Amino acid sequence: MKVATIGGGSTYTPELAQGLLERCGRLGIRQWWLADIDAKRLDVVGGFVRRMVAAKGNPFRVHLTGDTRGALEGADFVITQVRVGGMEARHEDESLGRRWGLIGQETTGIGGMACALRTVPVLLSLAEQMRSLCPEAWLINFTNPSGLVTEALQRHAPDVSSVGLCNGPISYQLLAAGALALPSPFEIHLDYLGLNHLAWIQGARARNRDVWPEAFGVKDPAESDDVLMRLGVVCSDYLKYYYRTASMLQEQAGTKGTRAQEVMEIERKLLSRYSDETLDTMPPELMQRGGAFYSTAAAQLIEAMVLDRGEEHIVNTRQGDAVPGMPPDWVMELPCRIDRKGVHPLPAMPVPAFAEGLLRSVKAYEILTVRAACTGDREAALQALIAHPLGPDVERVAWVLEDMLETNRRYLPAFF
Repeated sequence: MKVATIGGGSTYTPELAQGLLERCGRLGIRQWWLADIDAKRLDVVGGFVRRMVAAKGNPFRVHLTGDTRGALEGADFVITQVRVGGMEARHEDESLGRRWGLIGQETTGIGGMACALRTVPVLLSLAEQMRSLCPEAWLINFTNPSGLVTEALQRHAPDVSSVGLCNGPISYQLLAAGALALPSPFEIHLDYLGLNHLAWIQGARARNRDVWPEAFGVKDPAESDDVLMRLGVVCSDYLKYYYRTASMLQEQAGTKGTRAQEVMEIERKLLSRYSDETLDTMPPELMQRGGAFYSTAAAQLIEAMVLDRGEEHIVNTRQGDAVPGMPPDWVMELPCRIDRKGVHPLPAMPVPAFAEGLLRSVKAYEILTVRAACTGDREAALQALIAHPLGPDVERVAWVLEDMLETNRRYLPAFF
């Protein structure tokens, strides 16, 4: 088997190496290609990964390349972890929100939209290469904003098998498994539904029994002083930007720098550690980076496909008829059965009544953003900003859009 990772110079890559090394014997991995446009960074990360693989007896070869086509040719799985514009562009995304008194976040609100406009054309170009170089391969997308990017892939490259993945769902499964002392997060089955970074959990089962109160500490509704918990819902972390907007804006205003600047410092230290020629195991500092359990989610998904396990994973894909009342072509984040034939959405519990309007608004924003990213259509981009619940008011929306496009001008040729 050949695995290709596009964005192989990411500081996340060693965690993925650990996941693949744990499963390489069962999967028959013979080649792992790491492709990145930053040769210096790839050399540091790739050198460390090669030492990790050597420490395990070199069960497969690691190839480093700046040539995406060489990495893709004949691949069985393509993992994307691309950040168009690097961490500096993320800093600009977060600063954009601060300039306009709006939520400035990597994947949510106007920062997430800017990221998507840069990223969607790059991923669609990658899918185009896959059509000729590895037409049977699966594209596993970790590139943010993961759900929106997967929406673009499944709308505009439906012939390329793709699925979107995030570490958010597995974090909740791990939380529940820990509370119940279960060995695997995949023993936890969640009533989980929504979009990436916009999801609601309403139930949990394990070993054929209800474990909801034990797993998440759900109290008697009469005694709970948490409004959402009282409604029987656990919300994914990013919903705080929608349900606690004022306090999140206050918190944002109280910090001197952006999260991107924090991550740049974490990455600087990580790359220094990776450069240590004696290091051949994943350092604990990587867990500070965010995105923990990435390797567990990605590597186990590949294993479920290759070994036809029929496991339940929470991923981003077209929902089909799994969610009554929702358009079948919408990409949603929901439980799916994973086997050799691919990704099969499972019947899902509808989101609570109070959540459906928010879900529909954000999905409208995603679809409009995909249209704008693919065509350079400024009217579609304007509509996307208006549709987003965290976007600017109509009096400022045209100015915000112009700021967003000018800030990212070098990455958005379709708009200029």
